[in-house]
Amino acid sequence: MMARVDEIAPDVFRISTFVADKNLQFNVFLVRDAEPLLYHTGQIALFPEVRAAVKTLMEPSELRWIGFSHFESDECGALNAWLALAPAATALAGPVAAATCIQDYAIRPPRVLADGERFTTGRHTFEFLVTPHVPHGWGASLLLDCTEGVLFCSDLLLQHGDPAPVRDDILPDAVDALEKGQQGPFRDAIPQTTLTAGIFARLAARSPKVLAVMHGSSFAGDGGPVLLQFEKALARVSAQP
Repeated sequence: MMARVDEIAPDVFRISTFVADKNLQFNVFLVRDAEPLLYHTGQIALFPEVRAAVKTLMEPSELRWIGFSHFESDECGALNAWLALAPAATALAGPVAAATCIQDYAIRPPRVLADGERFTTGRHTFEFLVTPHVPHGWGASLLLDCTEGVLFCSDLLLQHGDPAPVRDDILPDAVDALEKGQQGPFRDAIPQTTLTAGIFARLAARSPKVLAVMHGSSFAGDGGPVLLQFEKALARVSAQP
């Protein structure tokens, strides 16, 4: 496997590994700045390859922040490997994720961020968004690069296969993946709760220009309507017996 590196916004890089036996891309995002930020760590098995890809962009030991949505192997499985490699790096987590997972799992304490809290890494300003069960888990969160309008949206809008790094029409493939997912053991991966529609509306209101998707192409364009249409499809698919 060889990781592919593409710049999807100024100083925002998508590092993608296609795992053929899963028919799925695993994407890590690097924001190169005065205090570099990595979003997703990848699984432990992919750590050497992702580290090599990061090294083409910067010295991996100089990472400062490590973000992810929820506690899952592709989100933060290699967190401790990155923390060991980068002595100044700190994980980012919301209060629930920190208390239930990360404070016990990580080799160093995380920085705990409140919903809506902003921080800067130099040129880039980020907003931390608490999003329970969107995409997965009580402690889920997402991250918005306010400077470039990039929403790091984790498993939302997942697409199977090995598509192009960035496209302007990913919704049909994402809905197809939702529908196929309902036919197997991973059905209802994104649960419908009383909060779901409001969370998607809040994300859409940020008017992201790029949707940085963990599995599949990123989206470039007006991201708000795409998120709202995806939520409608999710509600429809979730209602199927």
